[in-house]
Amino acid sequence: MSGITGTWPLIRLALRRDRVILPIWIVVLSVIPGSTVSAYEQLYPTAAARASLNAGTGSNPSVAVLYGPAFDLSTPGGWSAWRYGSFLALFIGLFAIFTVTRHTRAEEDSGRLELLGSAVVGRYAALTAGVVVAGASSLLIGVLIAAGMVGSGLPVAGAFTLGLAIAGTGLVFTAIAGVTAQLTEYSRSANGVATTVLGAAFLLRALGDSTPSASWVSWLSPLAWPQQAKPFVADKWWVFLLAIGVAVAVATVAYRLVPLRDIGAGLWPSRPGPATAPKSLSSPLGLAWRLQRGSLVGWTVAVVAMGAMFGAIADGIGGLVGDSEQVKQIMERMGGTQGLVDAYLSAIIGLFGMLGAVYAVQAALRMRSEEVATHAESVLATAVGRVQWAGSHLAFAVLGPVVLLAASGLASGLAHGLRAGDLSHQLTHTLGASMAQLPAVWVIAGIAALLHGAWPRLAVAGSWTVVAVAVLLALYGPVIGLTQAVLDVSPFVHVPKLQPGTEFVATPLFWLTGVAVVAVAAGLTTFRRRDIG
Repeated sequence: MSGITGTWPLIRLALRRDRVILPIWIVVLSVIPGSTVSAYEQLYPTAAARASLNAGTGSNPSVAVLYGPAFDLSTPGGWSAWRYGSFLALFIGLFAIFTVTRHTRAEEDSGRLELLGSAVVGRYAALTAGVVVAGASSLLIGVLIAAGMVGSGLPVAGAFTLGLAIAGTGLVFTAIAGVTAQLTEYSRSANGVATTVLGAAFLLRALGDSTPSASWVSWLSPLAWPQQAKPFVADKWWVFLLAIGVAVAVATVAYRLVPLRDIGAGLWPSRPGPATAPKSLSSPLGLAWRLQRGSLVGWTVAVVAMGAMFGAIADGIGGLVGDSEQVKQIMERMGGTQGLVDAYLSAIIGLFGMLGAVYAVQAALRMRSEEVATHAESVLATAVGRVQWAGSHLAFAVLGPVVLLAASGLASGLAHGLRAGDLSHQLTHTLGASMAQLPAVWVIAGIAALLHGAWPRLAVAGSWTVVAVAVLLALYGPVIGLTQAVLDVSPFVHVPKLQPGTEFVATPLFWLTGVAVVAVAAGLTTFRRRDIG
């Protein structure tokens, strides 16, 4: 029996289990670039508007932090690649990480891989299956992106340069997730380490793209490669070969690590706890705090750093649109009537709201991981009630985003206020706008709680699918011309913009909160009535 014996059945099993979430990821990520090409003609209808956009954006570090360098925005292809390349690379990285971890380390956590390993299954089969599913899906996404852009009338060479560069980013993070699955003992740790690498890659890209004297730093980040390939400008298709080389090298490390550990264990051993438990662990809430605190602290540090960075560069956002009156009107409608800086801050705060939703789902799904690992059964065998146990974890899904949004709002408001000389106003302004995101975040957390209670087998895949759909609809739905009925599916679309000159309507916040309360209550009720596990 070879080390990869049984790989094909495991691939079929992975595709069977991901038959819903996998097509959603592929379709959503594939259709965005091609469907937005027509928007360029509407936003920049004249040669003067396009020239002004090129001049204003090319040297603007604030814009480069968000979207990357603007090499040539005078064509629809160049604009689409600049506008969506970095974000698509970020999303495909997340997709690859979650997919590989789900079919490797998560399978070990549940004990299924040990059971399969007792049959005719090679030692490397599970890792190979996860890598093949994530890698092949990344390649398919890249090809479909290219096909969509070609179908929109863009040059073939530029379309495939962009599509393959994005696919290459997915391949790199597929390999990185393969390594983290060997290093850590739990799937949440593997995802955490891999997403930390993804965050570091984002910061490297932002630093290199916004600092002309250190532009070489961008090449250290796989997230920058779709931009550095210069689609529709120079068409550096060899960047895809660079990604393949890096992916193969990192994947080789992952395969070398596999035989160095036991099934269910990681190369980084778990730190043994103290001989006696502290008094804080005598309650379900204390136990939940012990399990959730590391994640909450890490997220808080990350959003404070991002908030300070985005707030500090807010004043330079005006170069994004040049002299295009159409885009100025759109940006002002998005964020208020007091200028593009307010619109920019509103957009950034919206992104922090989406990050808060990601954290909320992660905190809520800790219940499922504890249940799968049979830890919940041990706790519930004592005098602890189900609602009390579940509520202790949901407290972090509800209150954790409060901490994150308050921290991000204060950090961005402080950084922007100090530069603008209007500290007191900007602090209250950004903090209020951040807090307005909470009801939308709570809706996502409530849905995760409901899925865990009513349909536990769908809790993980379903919750992350809800997050992905809500975020992508809010970010790209208006650009690709989706109807308002479709956009309304995302709770983030209903959050009012707290900007000067705009009327504040609190009604959506009340009914969003009501939906969240009903979802959480339904989740707790159904959890009480079903079997554990």
